Amino acid sequence: MSGSSAYRAVLIAGPTASGKSEVALKLAERLNGTIINADSMQVYRELKTLTARPTAEDENRAPHRLYGHKTGHPPYSSGQWLQDVAHELKICRQTGRLPIITGGTGLYFKLLLEGLSPMPDIPEQVRQFWRNEMAAESSAELHRQLAAKDPVMAQLIRPSDRQRIVRALEIYETTGKSLAYWQAQPKQPVLAAAQCLRLFIDWERAELYARCDLRFDRMIETGALQEVQALRAKNYPSDLPIMRALGVRPLTAYLDGQCSLDAAVSQAKTETRRYAKRQLTWARGQMADWHWLKAHKGADLTQQIFNFLKA
Repeated sequence: MSGSSAYRAVLIAGPTASGKSEVALKLAERLNGTIINADSMQVYRELKTLTARPTAEDENRAPHRLYGHKTGHPPYSSGQWLQDVAHELKICRQTGRLPIITGGTGLYFKLLLEGLSPMPDIPEQVRQFWRNEMAAESSAELHRQLAAKDPVMAQLIRPSDRQRIVRALEIYETTGKSLAYWQAQPKQPVLAAAQCLRLFIDWERAELYARCDLRFDRMIETGALQEVQALRAKNYPSDLPIMRALGVRPLTAYLDGQCSLDAAVSQAKTETRRYAKRQLTWARGQMADWHWLKAHKGADLTQQIFNFLKA
């Protein structure tokens, strides 16, 4: 079978600022597609500009799903995303639309194609107890409790990673078994890799870094600082994932009077470039069997993709 009908989905990955969203939108318009978010920060509604979520104009051109559909607190897990994306894929099948899944969170694509180990439901009273403990106790004390109950996971989780420590404690208290036991259970992928056109957008390092810098300047011009100011006013715990979004910490430091705006922007750009480098390193190890699209100024990535679809 040739053409897009040979695939159940098109997956478009790439580092931040690589142009994934633009390519996905052009494909969706031509292939009756629905664009589904695979970026762990674009799920949060508080940071539309700073996470480069699609604009209202983009959303009018093609359906977009799982963008800005959650608040930053409580945190949104990869397991929740996997459940949500499975639901959106079901809707696409029912309506005859092609799912185009795009984003920069490599773990999301890995889970999509490999599955997630089954996890037990946590009773609300157990969840609330450990939320209270997380608010009241230091990271060191939480890790000490984990070491006493589940030494295997205590060896695997950094003492500073409060979210994962508490998750492991919840699992142990609920089931009496280590999180490691549940993680070892058989996994069921949501999509088979052979049924997906898997694409990775790859830029030369210098060009990618220049795109990162330019995009952050545009974010500042279009309201990123005001978004961070509104987020700061919510007094969210500092260890929430949304508080680690690129640019949040340096811009918060500026708002707190700890540095100049120029220094904050410079630091945010540095963080963004380093993140893009980590994304590329991860992809070379985990996505080596994807189709890597060589991007450069003037390149027609959409046409390159159509060449794959016609093959």
